[in-house]
Amino acid sequence: MAAVTLALIAFFGFVIMRVTAPQMTTLFTDLSYEDSSGIIKELDRQAITYELKNDGAIIMVPKDKVTRLRMKLAEGGMPKGGGVGYEIFDKSDALGSTSFVQNINHLRALEGELARTIKGIDRIQAARVHLVLPERPLFSRETPEPSASIVLRVRGSLEPQQVRAIRHIVASAVNGLKAERVSIVDETGQLLANGSSSDGSSEANGDDRRTAYENRMRDQVEQIVSSVVGSGRTRVQVSADFDYNKITQTSDKFDPEGRVLRSSQSREESSATADNNGQVTVNNELPGSQQQNGAVTPKDQSKKSEEINNYEISRVTKTEVTEAGRINRMSVAVLVDGSYVKNASGDTVYAPRSKEELDRIATLVRSAIGFDQKRGDQVEVVNLKFAEAPATIPDIEQNGLLGLFQFTKDDIMYFIELGVMSLLGMVVMFMVIRPLVKRVLTEDAASKAPVAPALPDATATSGQPQIASNPNATAQMIDVAQVQGQVHAQSVHRVGELADRNPSETASIIRQWLTEPA
Repeated sequence: MAAVTLALIAFFGFVIMRVTAPQMTTLFTDLSYEDSSGIIKELDRQAITYELKNDGAIIMVPKDKVTRLRMKLAEGGMPKGGGVGYEIFDKSDALGSTSFVQNINHLRALEGELARTIKGIDRIQAARVHLVLPERPLFSRETPEPSASIVLRVRGSLEPQQVRAIRHIVASAVNGLKAERVSIVDETGQLLANGSSSDGSSEANGDDRRTAYENRMRDQVEQIVSSVVGSGRTRVQVSADFDYNKITQTSDKFDPEGRVLRSSQSREESSATADNNGQVTVNNELPGSQQQNGAVTPKDQSKKSEEINNYEISRVTKTEVTEAGRINRMSVAVLVDGSYVKNASGDTVYAPRSKEELDRIATLVRSAIGFDQKRGDQVEVVNLKFAEAPATIPDIEQNGLLGLFQFTKDDIMYFIELGVMSLLGMVVMFMVIRPLVKRVLTEDAASKAPVAPALPDATATSGQPQIASNPNATAQMIDVAQVQGQVHAQSVHRVGELADRNPSETASIIRQWLTEPA
């Protein structure tokens, strides 16, 4: 009984401590050692319980104090994110510092703020920024361009759009910095962005554009084909041939039918020659000699007319500029799995798809990618059996009870713990406490049952009555009977009080006694 009592006390003590213990939740994650030490010092000062996980990178506190602690720590500028920001200028000793120190502090603050901003992007755990802001040398007409280098620690891999976004964020935050002058490296030493403004950057942008286009088209084709054949039963590969040459073409077109009179010029000439018999005299050559000799009829007459018309022919000048990145040709390969049906024996067997169904799928794919036969596009849809049949995993609906009550994972685990503890408590109640109570009540009832005293023999060997010869024994038996009567009365009274206090338990015990065999 003592061991069972101690075990029950320990069990219920554990249940009470487990239930009444505060529910812990995450305060901050991915903390540096400097931030963790500062936050722990503040929690110790406020006498708040906490837990450390992942070598101090995760700090957990009671759930009801998370919001207040975050606001309180944010008021003190924690966590700092592993760098120094503009809070470096909050110190009061800036009056006696030199301009060189102020410039260095400004550079440190700018690097720290950029690192914090970059760290806020998804998949980035930590960032370190180095800025080079050269000053213009004396007596120099050219100013050196600033540059930047960034080292990232990422989870998984970054998308090309994210890399370009980081470069533009840094370039926009620093005066005079161009995005092409920002180089990005991950923790493995892989170059994500080149910091040189050469032609290679344009080629890299072209490759990123082609990759993004192929991924987008593949997602569209997979989505439309999966709706027909089922999720996980199709594989799509898209290959696009891009032309990155920029072409500028200028052409002139003349229309002879569309002529217009621009200018017109007319000229007429007439002349006459008289007959003088071929004599050449001074008199013939003198002016007025013909009037003296009389009228002379000219022998030769000539007349000349000239007309010049200038026409303007209509002209069309056309200049076409074809930007880089146009699609020359596209190829799409679609692999679809067959259907799985049950035969007469109830086994699941593979059934290939019909040619009509494959033609319909090919038609859908052509419509999705903008198929152009003149461009030389090609679409192939092939039906083959996959190596393993795709397992159908039902999606978890978040719009059910979890979405209605907004339960989190911690809340669900807490309810599960309460259910397990309640179940264990019921098992202990029915398997341990109930048999013990039943046993105690049974022993008490058996001890309180009346016991008939043993009567002596009627006659002794001498033939005389035994009662008359032994009066002390008779008195002792009477005393014992009185004591047993008093005990029996007290027991009956106690049982009656128990029955009055617990009528339902008394009725169940009596029913159990009635059902037990005699």
